[in-house]
Amino acid sequence: MKINGEMHYLWRAVDQEGETLETFVTKTRDKAAALTFMRKALKRHGHP
Repeated sequence: MKINGEMHYLWRAVDQEGETLETFVTKTRDKAAALTFMRKALKRHGHP
């Protein structure tokens, strides 16, 4: 997605019913961004 003309990536966590649990926007799409998103989502919603 583009924000102010710059490319950004939207990360989403979705549950079984299709409800969005967590969203996260980053400038990079790499391992560090994915781990940051997963830590944030697990901290807020607990482990599955």
